[in-house]
Amino acid sequence: MDRLRVGSVSQVSSLWTPDGERHVAAAEPHDPIDALGEGPDDELDDDELSEDEVRARIAAARARLRDVPAAQVVANHAMGLWELAAIHLSTDPPAMAEASLAIDAVGAIVDALGDRLGENATVLRDALAQIRLAYVHVSSSGATLAGPY
Repeated sequence: MDRLRVGSVSQVSSLWTPDGERHVAAAEPHDPIDALGEGPDDELDDDELSEDEVRARIAAARARLRDVPAAQVVANHAMGLWELAAIHLSTDPPAMAEASLAIDAVGAIVDALGDRLGENATVLRDALAQIRLAYVHVSSSGATLAGPY
């Protein structure tokens, strides 16, 4: 197979970081492979890419990711798990088992890595305490959290 067909996915407009929300610019229409390229000025067709083009874009994305501190990437993933827990707590009825798993995953990251998370450690500890309290509140009152989280 010398060409790959890539379907569209929904566009992410921002990412949470411990330093605040970061807006992400993307070419329209959004294509997951587009995010690996150079952006709107790409000369490649948005719908079809050769395997070599895909490999080159993936290599470029990996090179950019290598320059991001691991603590920042881990913190972003931990907050994604926090968000997942909040979503499950805010459903009607709350999905307590699903929320618990996501909260435990955040706890595992925060507890295991501690201060190795650098400047993100305090924010993540606070976020973990907050979502644990929310879990207790929802489980003891039978209420649903008011979103958005």
